[in-house]
Order: sequence, then C-alpha cells, then structure tokens
Amino acid sequence: MRAASEAGTGIARTLSVALAALLAFSQAPARAEEAPAATESGVVIRKAAVDVANEPVVTPDASNGAAPAADAPAPPTEPAPAPAPAAEGPPAPVAPSEPLPAAVYARLNDTAPLLQRLTGKDREAIQAFYALGNFKPVWIENRAFTAAANAAIARLREAGEDGLDPNAYPVPVVGKLSRPDTDAEIAEADLKLSAALALYARDARGGRVNPAAISRLITPTLDLPPADTVLTRLAASGAGAGDVLQGYNPRQPGYLALKKRLAGLRAGRTQGAPSVKLPDGPVLKLGMSDPRVPLLRSRFGLDASAAGTLDSAPGEADAYDRSVADAVKNFQRSRGLPANGTLTRATVAALASSSVPKTSASEADILVNMERWRWLPPELGPNYVFVNVPEFKLKVFRDGQMRDETRVIVGKPTSPTPTFSGMMEYAVVNPSWYVPPSILKQMLASGRTAGFEVVRRGGNISLRQPPGERNALGFIKFMFPNQHAVYLHDTPNRSLFSASTRAFSHGCVRVDDPFRFADAVLPSWTQERLKKLIGKGERTLRLPEKLPVHLAYFTAEVDDLGSYRTLPDLYGYDGPMKVALGLAVRSEAVAKAPAKEKRASAEASRSAPRQTIAREAVRSERRAAPRRSSDMFGEPESAPTYAYPPRSYW
Repeated sequence: MRAASEAGTGIARTLSVALAALLAFSQAPARAEEAPAATESGVVIRKAAVDVANEPVVTPDASNGAAPAADAPAPPTEPAPAPAPAAEGPPAPVAPSEPLPAAVYARLNDTAPLLQRLTGKDREAIQAFYALGNFKPVWIENRAFTAAANAAIARLREAGEDGLDPNAYPVPVVGKLSRPDTDAEIAEADLKLSAALALYARDARGGRVNPAAISRLITPTLDLPPADTVLTRLAASGAGAGDVLQGYNPRQPGYLALKKRLAGLRAGRTQGAPSVKLPDGPVLKLGMSDPRVPLLRSRFGLDASAAGTLDSAPGEADAYDRSVADAVKNFQRSRGLPANGTLTRATVAALASSSVPKTSASEADILVNMERWRWLPPELGPNYVFVNVPEFKLKVFRDGQMRDETRVIVGKPTSPTPTFSGMMEYAVVNPSWYVPPSILKQMLASGRTAGFEVVRRGGNISLRQPPGERNALGFIKFMFPNQHAVYLHDTPNRSLFSASTRAFSHGCVRVDDPFRFADAVLPSWTQERLKKLIGKGERTLRLPEKLPVHLAYFTAEVDDLGSYRTLPDLYGYDGPMKVALGLAVRSEAVAKAPAKEKRASAEASRSAPRQTIAREAVRSERRAAPRRSSDMFGEPESAPTYAYPPRSYW
C-alpha cells in the first residue's frame, strides 16, 4: 500500500516537472539553433534551442521527496536574442540609374508582350539574361545595330529558306527616323530583336507545332533551347551570329535535300509580278477569242499575236491560243489553283491581286516534311536504325553509312505505329508472347486458345504462347523500352511481306529476314550462330552499346538518286500538319469522299444492320490483304490504351 502511494507521488511530481518546463518555454521565446540538424533525407530542420544553464535541473532525488518544481521560484531569465532572419531567395533586380538600362528595365517590367508567340518561360529567361548585364542593350551600340545583330538579322530575313515564316520574326528598325531614337525606342528594339532570335531558335528545333495535337502517338523528345542560352551564344559570336542561328535547323542530308527542292520550286514561281484587272467576261478555254486576251499577253510578256508558220497564218491578237493557255496554266500552278489553263473566275481574281502567291500543294508537302525533321534528335548518331513508316522500310546505318535495308510491316490505320526515338538495349531469341488485353477478350470469347497457356502476370490472368515456330513474335524480338510498348520482331506469317502496302500490325514493326537484321545490330552474333539458338529456350542477348532507333513518318523525300517522291499519308497526319503550319484551312485539309461513295455509304447504313456492315467490312479487309495463317492471333504488343475495333484478330 505504501509502495503504491510512493509510486503515485512520484508520478505527480514528474507531471509537475513537465508542466513547469512547458510554462518556461511559453514565457521565453525559442532561439534558433545555429547548427541546423539534418535528417536522414537531407532536409534541414531547424529546432528550437533550450538554454540548459537557465533550466531547472531535475535530479534523481526529485522523485524521493524534493519539492515540486512548480513551487520553486522561477530563476531570472535573460531576454532572448532576436530570431535569425529566414533564408530568402536572390534579391529582386534594382532599377538601373543610367537612362538606357533603366528604359530596358522598365520595358521588361511592362506586361505588354514582346512577341505574340513568345512563351512566358522564354520571357523570364530573357529577363534573366538582361539582368546579368545590368539591363544594358545587347544588340544596339551608339544607337546602331552591332555586327552580331546584323548577322543574326540577315538570317531572320532568310528564314523562308528553311521553311519558316519570315513574318514570324519581325526585325525592329533603328536609326531610320528623322530624329534620334529615344531610350524607350532603343530598349523596345533591342528586346524585340532578342525575342525574335529566341523564337527563331525554338521554331528551328521543332517548337512551332505541338506533335500531340496531331496525334497522341507522335511523342518526340524535343530539344528546345532556352532563350537565355540562345542569346548568350549569339551575343558572343559577333559576325558569326547568323551561322550560329542557322545551326539550330536540322543538318541531316534528308532535310537538306528537301530544302534544296523547296528552293527550286520557289525559284520558278512568279512573285511580285504586276497585277492586271480584267473586265468581266466568260470563262476562256483554248481556241476561244476574247477582247481581254491582249491584256493577258501583256501581263505574261507574250507577243502581241502568235507568229505565223509555213502551215498557218499569224494568229489573231485576241485568240486564246496555246501560248496564252500555257502562261495561264503556269500562273495557276504558282498560286495553288487548279492548273488547267482555263481562265476561270478564280484565276481572274488572282491576276488582279498582287499578294504573295498561295503555297502550292507540292510546296506544302515539302514544308510539312521539313518540319518533321525537326522532331528528330539533332544528331541521329553514327550507328542507328531508321524506320520510315509510310515507306514500309527499315534501314541500318553504321558509321554514317547505310549497311542494310529490309521491308517491314507497320501498324494499321486503326492502330498506328507511333513516331518517336528510342534506344535498343537487347534482343530475345525464342521469345514467349503474352496476349495483350486488347486481344485477350476476343480470344477468350471465340474459344480459339489452342496452344496457349493460362498464366498469372502482374496480378492478372493472361494467355501465354510458348516459344516456337508458330509464336506470333517469330524467333526473335528487338527491345527498345518505350511508353508505347512497341518493338521490332520476327513473324511466322511471311506472305504479308509481299504486299506493296504493308500496314497490318497493331503498332509493332515486323521485320523481314530478322536474322540478317540481327547480324547488323548485334556485332558479336552472326546469323548462323543465332539460328543455332532456335528451339533451345528463351535467351536474352544484350547489345554492347545502346543503339538509337528512330521510328519516323515522312511522306515526301528525295531518294539516294536525287529523285523527289511522295509516299502515301498512311495515317492522315499531313492534313492536320498543314493546318497547324498555316498552309491550309481545316476544310481543305480534310479528305472528302466522292459523292457517289457518300450516298452509297448512307444508303447502306440505313438499310443494313450494324452487325451486317461490320461483317462486310471484315470480308472487304480480308479480300484486300494477302492470305494469312489461321493460327495467328494478332499483334503481340501490350497496349491496353488502344481501342481496336473487333474486326479481326490480326
């Protein structure tokens, strides 16, 4: 009983000590520790320090009859020093005292945009760039442009050579007024030139178009240069600033060939020719006569009348003959009009306009594909794999030279092959195929699961096709990990490679003669050595060095012989690209079906049930494609986010 009483007294005294300590802390402000304590995660934590000399000392005897600390007089306390100031960021820039830097500082603090398309991030970078130089002008000295500014301006004015729009990078004017430029005008000009240069560099590296707006399967890693980095390089380059700015454009041979083709097209286009307003009249075709023809002859620099020959007399001045029709046809082509040589109302309106000619269809195709080169890395690498999806071909480059080329099968329009760059890390011989969720439900519903094993994978039930000659991946696959879960692989269905349009997969790229391809990408493995591994179990072969893989989408190119050619727009990306680049309005970019086809489709949809239409679509697809093996169950990549229509298993 006594022990219990003593224990109770001890607990009460301990509580009294704790209460006294709390009262002491509440009366004296805590002082910050001079040496911060670091936690295991590296986060610095500042704790309130306790002055031990001024605290009541609690000895072990306190529990054996010492008076409670709450009853003892509180020791005198010294006033605590003021708390240390909290850590702050860099001080805000101070307005310069000199007039010209002060004008630059004031303009940067003005919310009015420097350039319409300049991003807020780039504007902040420009402000940081000027702050390092105490807000002094960079491109203007003694109220005139520097050598670096003049070199960079010359490149801006030639932006059209690289398929960019010179109007997007306006060049400010300095020293052209009858009076001296004010400090505010000089500041405005200097900053706007910086904005134009930063925007040019960004656009040259692919910042004009958001690839995701074209398709969520276009996922390049864009190397967009920060504005302050661009301006620092240019300002230090002097008279070579133009070459530095040009260097932000692609340098690959494929891009340079398209650039040369673009220059050739534009050289033959009529620009700045005088306008001519023709009186109202009928549409003119070859062989007709009209009093407006002499005006056309004068506009195009033709003779007043066709010269006579041994077989015919000289022509009439108002005869719409072959020479006039050909001149009209060339003019129509230069303005993007139907080039048929007929003087239509649209042609008459174009002749009366002195505006810049409309971009032709061929020119627009070149511009779209030049833009796609900007989505590739600045350097493809000395060794790399290049797949051009619309071409259905794969190329292997070693030391910058093409070593091998082979046919490939790419994704269907309903399941496109994505566009991006990755790094091949390893190959798998005798791979297993785990049926992706996008195909699993169809297989289970149909009951066609012979030869598959039911396995648990990632907490889910799946089907596994063991290695073998009937495996959907063939005998080898090549892995370059990516967000789309696609890869290169073999296939047992060789007949599909004989088709000219080889778009049959669910997104992966099937390679013809994969062991020859493996010989090109695996330097220590020959075809013969690889084939000896067939049937001996799954085996992973790692590449000694990661190999870049570029899955690209080019519908216009100049081949190795210098011939320009266009390729089918397999996934319909060209139209949205032209709209995004301002080369077409949306209505022009959308492909329209012939009226007869539209009517037939509408009648079929009204008269036939949906299931009947679906069955007919499957039959049509199978008739159009080469015969396929009955034991193939679809494309082997895992892409559950793709919504494939249940038309077939292939």
